[in-house]
Amino acid sequence: MMDNVAFFIEDEYEPLPGEPENTEILGIYEGIALTERDHDWAAGAMPDRIIIFKNPTLRVCRSPEEVVREVGITVMHELAHHFGIGDARLHELGWG
Repeated sequence: MMDNVAFFIEDEYEPLPGEPENTEILGIYEGIALTERDHDWAAGAMPDRIIIFKNPTLRVCRSPEEVVREVGITVMHELAHHFGIGDARLHELGWG
């Protein structure tokens, strides 16, 4: 059910203008959720991007096992955004 999605790993998240400099996130979904696409969406669309941030993940984890668990949660969280599931619902489901 996924199409035109690319996965990346980057070292650090660069805060956007207006965000505090110390903003740390573990992952981000950049794209248009499936629930928001219209019939013209695919015309020349670049792939959606899911980015996992390595260093913030390593900073919040205390063991290799915890890194594996946290990366799995982060990937599922960002994939859910691709399918149109928002943060509030993800937290209710335990994927926050």
